Amino acid sequence: MELALGKKKKGKKSSIQGRQESGGRKNSNMVIIVIAALAVGLFFGGVFIPALKDSSAPQTTSGGTGFEQQIVETRRLLEASPDSVNLWTKLGNLYFDTDQYAKAIDAYSKSVALDPNNSHVLTDLGVMYRRSGNPLKAVESFDRAILVDPTHETARFNKGIVLYYDIKDKAGAIQSWKGLVQMNPGARTPNGKLVKDMIREMAQ
Repeated sequence: MELALGKKKKGKKSSIQGRQESGGRKNSNMVIIVIAALAVGLFFGGVFIPALKDSSAPQTTSGGTGFEQQIVETRRLLEASPDSVNLWTKLGNLYFDTDQYAKAIDAYSKSVALDPNNSHVLTDLGVMYRRSGNPLKAVESFDRAILVDPTHETARFNKGIVLYYDIKDKAGAIQSWKGLVQMNPGARTPNGKLVKDMIREMAQ
């Protein structure tokens, strides 16, 4: 699953599934895709389940120099429209997809300052905090996303991942995943296992 954390990259794109700009479509089945090659773990036969990127929004379609060109163009547009939520979100997505964590955090933070109620951007912001080595800020961002949208499945899943792997709070992680399962009994991990089965195995 974006862990944490969130977003999908072209080629090595994740789907913690797509990102979401304002007004994007919510993933109803929570079939969350794994973020690029995070290995080692312990869930389900040694498969590590990472945090996911929120995949409710369209993905960036270019790679390589295409990303660089899009970043330059988006920054240019922001000079003329510094209060554009969509442009700050797009810039954050571009930095997300090019693994520029600090710059993604800055862009997403500006987007959230303009639109505090965008649970998708808050989720991707959490993924970036986690990847930058700040799990407490990641959980804070996921909590904000859940407060805005209690049905946000990716945020709930990612919160559990960060609590379990990074903060070593097994009880808190299970509580987060139980909230997800209560909301959607059919929620699954990226490898297709039911989250409720994952919880049961952890309790054994």
